[in-house]
Amino acid sequence: MDSIFADRVTDVPRSFLREILKVALEPNMISFAGGLPSRELFPLEALKAATNKVFDTAGADVLQYANSEGFLGLREWIARRYRDQQGLDIDPEHILITNGSQQGLDLIGKTLLNDGDDVVLEAPGYLGAIQAFSLYKATFRPVRLNDDGIDLPQLSETLEAYKPKVYYAVPNFQNPSGITYEEDNRLAVAKLIQDTRTYLIEDNPYGDLRFMGTHKTSFKKLIPDNTLLLGTFSKTVVPSFRIGWIVAPPPIFDKLLIAKQASDLHTNSFAQRVVHQYLMDNDLDAHIEVIRKAYGQKRDAMIAAIRDRFPKSVHHTEPEGGMFVWLTLPEGLSAMTVFEAAIKEKVAFVPGHPFYVDREDTSTFRLNFSCMDVETIEVGIQRLGKVLHGLID
Repeated sequence: MDSIFADRVTDVPRSFLREILKVALEPNMISFAGGLPSRELFPLEALKAATNKVFDTAGADVLQYANSEGFLGLREWIARRYRDQQGLDIDPEHILITNGSQQGLDLIGKTLLNDGDDVVLEAPGYLGAIQAFSLYKATFRPVRLNDDGIDLPQLSETLEAYKPKVYYAVPNFQNPSGITYEEDNRLAVAKLIQDTRTYLIEDNPYGDLRFMGTHKTSFKKLIPDNTLLLGTFSKTVVPSFRIGWIVAPPPIFDKLLIAKQASDLHTNSFAQRVVHQYLMDNDLDAHIEVIRKAYGQKRDAMIAAIRDRFPKSVHHTEPEGGMFVWLTLPEGLSAMTVFEAAIKEKVAFVPGHPFYVDREDTSTFRLNFSCMDVETIEVGIQRLGKVLHGLID
């Protein structure tokens, strides 16, 4: 039977996270496993009003096929926001609307990667990128993350040794670690990349979700000719519409557009129009501020509970935004051992090994704080603390 499948799909496993989420649905389970936005913060009434307005103003035209690039009004809005928020001069004609950032990764892989091409990946790295690029038979070159960003000596050695075609990064509140590249780290990365033929994919789904600290410079500003920028409305407006985008230089944009046309003709144009109407009629920054405040409180509650309930030998990151905390267990203790014990106590998380391309087991794991209320976070961390003390003490 295996002989009927294409080589590109035979070695790519199911998403480990999706399998864990099945466990998380059990009754009374407290799950820190997902990476879901808080449903209570979706702008439901504003989106209802935007939907009605789109029907009233555009009529049946909004239900017709549309162009592959995406709705121009939405691309113009995105370009203006980049200019106003980050000082980036981006032409709307260089923005391609995609079916979420995940399709952006797929289109980039389809456009740039041949079998065996080298891809630099953060370690730990985003599971969705690992899965997307694995389909195109990439050879991953993992580079470890430190608390201030990517490990510069290892990155330099990797760039020199392999001349990779792509370097995939989530520099703001990284998934899974919550780590942000500090400004000095970004400047050093830009210096290493700028005179190479490596394209840095700057995936930025969490950049607006900063609770503390200061905003950092985009790689698109530091090395514009070497950067492909991914964005999404999934974390700030609504995830189910699956509206994301790629910003790419003209030669690559043209090839991405061909790949997009071959993939799905165009992203849901009705959803694009609804999102655009919502953005035109509402203050997105005011809505984001509500999200920041809520997630900041949840982050603080989780960090405080970890400090209070976990053994001191368990290290945790200190995210300044985003949705995740990354934890490191004492050497020799498997995260899967903790996971199996935690499930019995009705608390779930994601063990660290799926976020690496070269490990079958790790002493690391990820916790999500965005989709639970403060009280549930405290109960869940108490349960997990009990498990950890039983295994470590």
